Amino acid sequence: MGRLLLLAVALAVAVGCGTAKAVKCPDAGCGQDAVKLALTGITVGQAAIAVVAVLAVSGEYGTGMIRTTLTAVPNRLTVLTAKATVLAAVVLISGTAAVLASLLAGRYILPGNGFTEAHGYAPLSLADGPTLRAAVGSVLYLVLIALIGLGVATAVREAATAVGIVLGLLYLFPVVTQVVNDPEWQRHLQQISPMSAGLAVQATVHLHELPIGPWAGLGVLATWAAAALLVGGLLLQRRDA
Repeated sequence: MGRLLLLAVALAVAVGCGTAKAVKCPDAGCGQDAVKLALTGITVGQAAIAVVAVLAVSGEYGTGMIRTTLTAVPNRLTVLTAKATVLAAVVLISGTAAVLASLLAGRYILPGNGFTEAHGYAPLSLADGPTLRAAVGSVLYLVLIALIGLGVATAVREAATAVGIVLGLLYLFPVVTQVVNDPEWQRHLQQISPMSAGLAVQATVHLHELPIGPWAGLGVLATWAAAALLVGGLLLQRRDA
């Protein structure tokens, strides 16, 4: 799992760097969100985080160690809570590393592509309120993705199925949104989509154009995580190991 966490950080930073190098801002008012560009890699790194979360549960079911765990700690909700706490702490640390490295890379790369003070872009800094919110929100986003993975894996037990469900929730919603022609339905889908709503927290410009506000969007993702953990917890209590 340690390697997967390192992979998540590496993917997030690499994709963020690639995006920062690819996007140009040749004129003032080019309309780009520099912070969100630097944090683009979160949309890729989250896949590795989801796999880590799934393996935190399914690995024990696969080896039969879950029986030993539940024998040692008969209260199954205590087991799930402990797993969620440890997982959240680990992802919090790796997510913070990924976000800080991505922003640092963006701070040095983006000015070379026209994201300068002359074009209305100050260097990326956590001293800036919206940038700090985007950074903190991105870390929390990854933690919530991990908790969704943990809940789904607890509910279905089987790793491949759990990974498929979690990645489907994350990446299929945006695809369906693009297929729908009705703008109002597109907006509603974006408001309930775990990824689209959750990543609204990264936006620092044109907030009035978002289908959902930054913190409200993260709240939607938190609701998905709570629902996944609730279902997983209920099934964990009712089924045999």
